Amino acid sequence: MLLEIQRRNEIGPDDVISAFFSLTPDLNATFPARAARFAGWQGIAMLDTVEVNVDGALPRTIRVLLHVDVERPVRHAYLRGAKSLRPDLAADS
Repeated sequence: MLLEIQRRNEIGPDDVISAFFSLTPDLNATFPARAARFAGWQGIAMLDTVEVNVDGALPRTIRVLLHVDVERPVRHAYLRGAKSLRPDLAADS
């Protein structure tokens, strides 16, 4: 997910100010911030959280909110099943 966000927006770790990761409760493996560190995101403030369990929620989903320092509009990244959440923004996915 992080690599796709970087690719679509032509950004790198130096452009990221902070990152907030939200996971659905059915995901219990290594947290995304750990993966971000392995991808070279050093010195970036990051927070992982687990969402409350809501009936009918999209399963196995990671949401990412990034604060970036860029002077242009950003492109959202909706992958796989998450495309159903915002088809209008997923059109170029």
